Amino acid sequence: MPVSRRTVLAGAAAAPLAAGVLATPQAAAQQGYLVGVGISDVTGPAAECGMMGYSMPQQQTAGIHQRTRARAYIVAEPGGRRIVFVNADVGALFQSVHQGVLARLAERYGDLYTEQNVLLNATHTHAGCGGSSWYAAYNLSILGFQRQTYDAQVDGITEAIQQAHGNLAPGTISLGRTELTDASVNRSRTAFELNPRADKDHFPLAIDPAVTVLRFRQGGRDVGAIAWFATHGTSMTNANKLISGDNKGYAAYAWEHGRGTRYLDGAPEFVACFPQTNSGDMSPNLNLKPGSGPTEDEFDNTRIIGERQFTAAKAAFDNATTAVTGPLDFRFCYVDMSRVTVDGRYTPDGRQRTTATAAIGVSMLAGSTEDGPGLPLPEGVRNPFIDALGGMDAPIPQALADAHAPKVIAVPFGAMKPHPWAPEVLPLQILRLGQLHLVAGPAEYTIVAGLRIRRTVAAELGVPLENVIMQGYANAYSQYVTTPEEYDSQQYEGASTLFGRYTLPAYQQEFARLAAAMRDGASVPPGPQPRDLSGDQLNFQPGVVVDSPPLLKRFGDVLTEPRSSYRRGEQVLVEFVTGHPKNDLHRNGTFLEVQRLDGGTWVRHADDGDWATKYRWRRTFLAESTATITWDIPPDTPVGKYRVVHSGDAKSLDGTITPVTGASRAFVVS
Repeated sequence: MPVSRRTVLAGAAAAPLAAGVLATPQAAAQQGYLVGVGISDVTGPAAECGMMGYSMPQQQTAGIHQRTRARAYIVAEPGGRRIVFVNADVGALFQSVHQGVLARLAERYGDLYTEQNVLLNATHTHAGCGGSSWYAAYNLSILGFQRQTYDAQVDGITEAIQQAHGNLAPGTISLGRTELTDASVNRSRTAFELNPRADKDHFPLAIDPAVTVLRFRQGGRDVGAIAWFATHGTSMTNANKLISGDNKGYAAYAWEHGRGTRYLDGAPEFVACFPQTNSGDMSPNLNLKPGSGPTEDEFDNTRIIGERQFTAAKAAFDNATTAVTGPLDFRFCYVDMSRVTVDGRYTPDGRQRTTATAAIGVSMLAGSTEDGPGLPLPEGVRNPFIDALGGMDAPIPQALADAHAPKVIAVPFGAMKPHPWAPEVLPLQILRLGQLHLVAGPAEYTIVAGLRIRRTVAAELGVPLENVIMQGYANAYSQYVTTPEEYDSQQYEGASTLFGRYTLPAYQQEFARLAAAMRDGASVPPGPQPRDLSGDQLNFQPGVVVDSPPLLKRFGDVLTEPRSSYRRGEQVLVEFVTGHPKNDLHRNGTFLEVQRLDGGTWVRHADDGDWATKYRWRRTFLAESTATITWDIPPDTPVGKYRVVHSGDAKSLDGTITPVTGASRAFVVS
């Protein structure tokens, strides 16, 4: 039986310098920075692709609400070091994508951008395309590896970095802070309460309210923002089948759109991203049930939680008076997290402990009642991907069971054949940007787990705790990390902590090692190399055989025309004969345009990246399909004449793919 979602979540300006070289940073401390920003499209197949997050085989993409994007920021010391930060609207930044992007960067830039100074992370939307991992646990409900999803993410992230590289220019960075208390709730309060009083006192509301914002300027012009805040990307429920960046995607869109960025109109005016921190137990569903809180509508919830993050971030941005100054630095290594010997300094009882081979617990099978449990395939329906892997049953040696106690093991991911179902060799990284330090870990850390890592790193570096940020979902994905006390309760998060009770102490120890090396100006051994499983992937998701229009119809024909006139606030609906969206993803393009008549010329007014539009695809009969486009007319829409245009693609029996276009009749918005 497949596991549920909550079960397995499943050189424009600076002279090139080898990223791994440990140069003396003193001279850089007084220099300004070069800054660059970029954005690109990472949207995968808009139809018949499993969605990543809830692990529901039934949750297949069937259209687009908003395209998902990667946003990149480069900061460089003139003639010196540089760092790259990328936040992508994806469910998880899998190690396969990390490896793919680094390979592409090496081809183009040599050793300028490497694993050392490039940090890739995910917003953790649960409404994006899945199948980009090379590890089976994260492809179970997707029915295997999806090349289109993988390529879209690698290409889009690489393009965003290239764009940021290309517009590097002298600039400044400033730091702002605030708190946000109505965009998250602790979904694992029972586990949180088991932590010591000193930890709980740090979070009196049982949430992490911290909003930390960086403001990027080139000359006197704002060009970008990064706004960290902890809340899950689960405002959209597991019943949704439209691609969406969820609440953080909306927050970025609202900020960028308000600053004049139009994604199809060339270089962006402003790039804003909303990365996660330690959001493992932080839910946006304020009523602690899926799609509930603040309202009972998932689209409204997505918008409201996103708007609250944007509003808080904008306030911190406007009051970002602390200049970010000082050197750039970075440390990176790989660690086999399944076999770390942990010093007693980091364990609750002061005794030396070890981590264990990866395994998930039985209590994960219950899923999450707060954010949306995944569901198995209906009874009697088999998953061919799991069958091809030999099933999920595997022997659980007593030693492994003892090592994970009190977890009752459901599936020993690390012991599966022919290779583990989840990565154990994982990337750990610390980036320094002036006085700010990003601790990049490949997992979902609860707020107290993140706090302990931050305290450990701050103590090693001798810096204030507030200047250390726990950057989760970074460079790879390995499920959850709880405190040992939280682990003992075996809530969902504890059952999903792969390497046993001492996973967090192991991370504390290894991040302390990186921090000490950064403090001392010492190098760090690279550690074991992760697997390259690119040649060992299976896919049982059906592809496109052929597209055909209904009898007496042609591709692009309008099946449902709009009315002749509408008022603001009403919804326009148009249906077209179309082909399968997998024929061409239209990445950095659109499947729809709402066009306005301007001086006798039709000009694009909105597209499938806008909040007010929705593009839905459905198969109507064998090879026949329909595109349904809706536009909820915003209250500030200019009065005038409009039409809806659809762009798609159709595949013939010989494999030829031909563009499909159609336009509705004109209508008036009054």
